[in-house]
Amino acid sequence: MAYHYTDSGLDNIWLENGYTVHETAYGEGVSIQDTSGLHEAIGKWLIEIPKPLNGAELRFIRLEMELTQRDLGGILGVDEQAVRRWEKARTKTMSGPADRLLRVLYEDYLEGDGSVRSIVDRLAALNQVDSVDVRFCDTDDGWQPRACAEAA
Repeated sequence: MAYHYTDSGLDNIWLENGYTVHETAYGEGVSIQDTSGLHEAIGKWLIEIPKPLNGAELRFIRLEMELTQRDLGGILGVDEQAVRRWEKARTKTMSGPADRLLRVLYEDYLEGDGSVRSIVDRLAALNQVDSVDVRFCDTDDGWQPRACAEAA
């Protein structure tokens, strides 16, 4: 008998095995072997499905990456309220570019070296600076920002 794994926050996850049903003082309980492995498998499956992610799926991936709604919003270039709205509308899908970027981020989170996340975090910080003056100097390595003082 399959177990409906609603603790994932997703309505469509069923486990064929890898779990044990047991009695507790509070009633029937379920223990899942290798929960982190299961969540990784669910996340990989989600980013490989050729359909836009819905709010529940977005929330699952965000929580797996240990991001707040505010942090994810900054990375995706939207405000925290947009992420909250996407997650609240459990069956509706998020926008195309944000959906694709989230998939790339999660793939990098699982198997990459963090370089994609580093780039996206840097891009997210772009909105936090109004204006910056910078000086460029022609050096032996070509034009470099703020290298004038170092080269002198």
